[in-house]
Amino acid sequence: MSGLGPEGRVAFYYAPEPDDPLAEAAASWLGWDAERAEQRAQPDLPDIGAITAEARGYGFHATLKPPMRLRDGVGWGDVLAAASEIAAAVPAFDMPPLHITDLHGFLALREAAPAPALQAFADACVAGAEGLRAPASAAELARRRQGGALPAAQEANLVRWGYPYVFATWFFHMTLTRRLNAAERAAFMPAAERHFAAALAVRRRVAALCLFTQAGPGAAFVLAERIRLAG
Repeated sequence: MSGLGPEGRVAFYYAPEPDDPLAEAAASWLGWDAERAEQRAQPDLPDIGAITAEARGYGFHATLKPPMRLRDGVGWGDVLAAASEIAAAVPAFDMPPLHITDLHGFLALREAAPAPALQAFADACVAGAEGLRAPASAAELARRRQGGALPAAQEANLVRWGYPYVFATWFFHMTLTRRLNAAERAAFMPAAERHFAAALAVRRRVAALCLFTQAGPGAAFVLAERIRLAG
């Protein structure tokens, strides 16, 4: 079951396996377990609920094909078929070590070494799922441009693919907070490093394409399906 409502969205994400300690650490940090669709107690840190609110709504993930509304006539079976076709052509691969970094003011997990396999996985999802996507509305396009004019490559991607960060402009990241001020960063960076230390020491393999769904505007994303990669 997809859980998609009339205004629902679906996204193609990477998310850790349910038995990966990173899944547990992230659910606790964000206060939301997208796998079980349940709220979780968060660490005792000032304002952590507000600081993680936006990331919590999307569930712990790295974006491959960003959230999209489905075209008229496209159903959940079509989503599963497209995801299965993509997954069958992508061999499972080892994830590089991850570390916590300051990403334009946000705390996020990023890979510690170049990962061509991650890029190829994202590229395959963007292209392979494009036939499912309803065209971006004027409001959606305006929201992507609200920080000002985009660089030419990002603007071209937004118009063609509905999202600025695809192909050459894509980068792997798993968001942990909203944008922080200097004082918040000084408090939350070491707290996040402690919270995730044990989980980040574990080696992991990318073995599935995860379909997340949002029932409607304002609803939290939930993990609806894991599609196994080849190998």
